Amino acid sequence: MIEHPNVRRRGYYRKKVCRFCVDPKIVIDYKEFRTLKYFVSERGKIIPRRISGNCAKHQRELTQAIKRSRNAALLPFTSAASV
Repeated sequence: MIEHPNVRRRGYYRKKVCRFCVDPKIVIDYKEFRTLKYFVSERGKIIPRRISGNCAKHQRELTQAIKRSRNAALLPFTSAASV
């Protein structure tokens, strides 16, 4: 079969699963900044649901916890800017 040079084939990718649904022992809390930092990019942006693999319910809880943690100065709002 001859493939067109401008068409890319999509490879197999693993279905992302919500880590909070899989392991109910993990609690989303604004004081647990070590858990929350995996869902914040190095620029300080919250990682979207389609990339992190969270379900909608836990993504909403996670967003609230990150925002509360920022206000309590446990997580930075942005990365340190180099001038």
